[in-house]
Amino acid sequence: MDNASHTSSHRDLHPSHAWFRPEVFSLPSYVPGKPAALGTIKLASNEVPFPTLSPVQAAVAGALGKLARYPDMAAHELTSALASSFGWPDDGVVLGNGSTALIEKILHATLLPGSEAILAWRSFEAYPIAIQAAGGVAVKVPLLRDGSHDLRAMAKAVTPHTRAILLCSPNNPTGVAFTHEALAAFLAQIPASIPVVLDEAYIHFVRMDDPVRSLELLTLHENLIVLRTFSKAYGLAGLRCGFALCSPTMAQGLRAIATPFGVNSLAQVAAVAALRAQDAVKEQVEIVIAERERLTSALAAQDWHLPASNANFLWFELGKLSRRMEELCRDEGVIVRRFADEGVRVTVAEPEGSLRLLRALARLRAERQG
Repeated sequence: MDNASHTSSHRDLHPSHAWFRPEVFSLPSYVPGKPAALGTIKLASNEVPFPTLSPVQAAVAGALGKLARYPDMAAHELTSALASSFGWPDDGVVLGNGSTALIEKILHATLLPGSEAILAWRSFEAYPIAIQAAGGVAVKVPLLRDGSHDLRAMAKAVTPHTRAILLCSPNNPTGVAFTHEALAAFLAQIPASIPVVLDEAYIHFVRMDDPVRSLELLTLHENLIVLRTFSKAYGLAGLRCGFALCSPTMAQGLRAIATPFGVNSLAQVAAVAALRAQDAVKEQVEIVIAERERLTSALAAQDWHLPASNANFLWFELGKLSRRMEELCRDEGVIVRRFADEGVRVTVAEPEGSLRLLRALARLRAERQG
């Protein structure tokens, strides 16, 4: 091939084929909840329906004059506050720009090219994206019929190529949570060489017999990483702050790959203030749980049978009817989160949103029966 034809063949290719690794263009897209238009209620992103807590607003306002300075890279005050709140050592607390960023960092640090990460499916849609972005292979183990993780099958899925396991409790989007007994038995089967990530983003909304006692499990399993977030119960989704609780040895590795200054100043200040406002946070959580119970009872009266949710959302596994449910909810002024033709997740929030949802579902029921 002469130089002219060689140059021409390269010009035919878009430069992006040279810029990025080949798998970048095959990454599945994360689909955020659609923004709510005027007059509609957004029940798509599992946010709490309350204004930012007053002490948090005051703390953030007081920090606005200091934004010319970099944030505290080690987040000393927040780390200390978390350690005190959980009774966990400071050197076992790792901060991140939301728990999703921590998941990405963990997978980039643990996965080798072509190695495997086991997860339940369907679960949080960021998991397979993060696994593929880290060069790994997602091993998806189907959920049980009740929307829970099939822990027995997940344990059997472990191979010499397994480098990480992702667990979500309560599971997003089904809302089903582990019992402590079931999770303890599962962890006892997993080799200590495999990091296990337990994502507890919705842990505050759990009300069940034998709930997971993750701190107790952390003392028994050095390979366990427990993730929490300030985005849900604490109402700080707009500031992106999450944290991991783990063994000091695990934390040392996670800090080594952390993004410098990864948690901004306002997020740190807000998170500390939110931790100090636990009574107000718990009060809001109880309001959401009460609404969840009312809504679940009303849905049962309409003959809807859903997975037992311990989160601030409900899951409707409707198959091809999912699109029609989304349309009817939109007609009633509610934005929900549809997952292709699998199902629809609906956040439990304002009572008015629940009423609109019930109207939409009554219409869907009537259409199906007609």
